[in-house]
Amino acid sequence: MQEKRILVVDDNDLNLELVIDLLEVAGFDVHSATTAEEGIQLARSLQPDLILMDVGLPGMDGLEAAKILKGDPRTHKIPLVALTAHAMRGDRETALAAGCDGYITKPIDTRTFTQEVRRFATVQGQGGRT
Repeated sequence: MQEKRILVVDDNDLNLELVIDLLEVAGFDVHSATTAEEGIQLARSLQPDLILMDVGLPGMDGLEAAKILKGDPRTHKIPLVALTAHAMRGDRETALAAGCDGYITKPIDTRTFTQEVRRFATVQGQGGRT
């Protein structure tokens, strides 16, 4: 079975390092970006099996990037999960309305994070690479 390719977009170095480490230990092929624009470009070129997108990015935020990716025929089928510290009432609905297929709150639970990611990458994973 081919390992799943995950694109992580997060501007916080510590969060990014933790997520990458957890995913690599779990056997994922992980790529990263620190801006929404870079994430969009990488999503188009890499065609990952899943995108984990921080909502609170500087400049273009993750929800705007999600709208762009979901509106692009090259990337619209790739499952996209909001990875965010925004956990107030209505934040999940806002992320889903922007096109996100799921929602994981920070701080992430290191005990369950990779299982959540695997579920999104396989259950949702009809998009991405062919």
